[in-house]
Amino acid sequence: MLVIPAIDLLAGGSVRLVQGRYDRVLSYAADPLDLAERYRALGAPWLHVIDLEGARAGHWVNLGRISEIAAAAGVPVQAGGGARDRQGVEAALSHGVQRVIISTAALADGHLLEALVRDFQDAIVVSLDVRHGRLLARGWLADTGQELVEAARRMVDCGVRRLVHTDTLRDGTMAGADLVGLNQLLPLGASIMVAGGIADYRDLERLRDSGAEAAIVGRALSEGSLDLARALEIAA
Repeated sequence: MLVIPAIDLLAGGSVRLVQGRYDRVLSYAADPLDLAERYRALGAPWLHVIDLEGARAGHWVNLGRISEIAAAAGVPVQAGGGARDRQGVEAALSHGVQRVIISTAALADGHLLEALVRDFQDAIVVSLDVRHGRLLARGWLADTGQELVEAARRMVDCGVRRLVHTDTLRDGTMAGADLVGLNQLLPLGASIMVAGGIADYRDLERLRDSGAEAAIVGRALSEGSLDLARALEIAA
């Protein structure tokens, strides 16, 4: 299993939102570029970078900053928060992003998703962000009313090979990873990356043993409750 550090961007800096709420922001002194370089030096296989302002606005806001991170990190970057159409995907790829994470567009337009997967293949990742089992969109501000497994099955039927699953009530809380959601998604056959709530090495062991492709970790790394080098050893 991979351990992928998360860098969330707001006003150009590195932050965490507690439960995805823009009124509960944890700010960190480390510059995102410094964070990226530190994670690379510790062996990060990928970086997971989210444009929080872009997620709320519906288009990239921090793409220039993401491009700087991709150039400085020296490891591949998957980024989300600003891709709601083909132009958004192409813009990210042209700025050095290796995988583009989409959510709102995937939930709203199956034909667009099929076309993106056809044209960009594994560069497309779909994020499934849930609250009480129902999917959220538009920067986690809108409840779509769609159920997790039903929506995930549609994504896989469209050709999506990789999903990110986030329990938004756990995100930024270090309350533990959502194994229930992971186990609901694994039978669909896609590779599953899990984000939200990961707090300690036991969480990583549980995700590894359950079959997650990757654990995406933000606050636990930023605040030092997980050491990335040790986490990578445990996950291997």
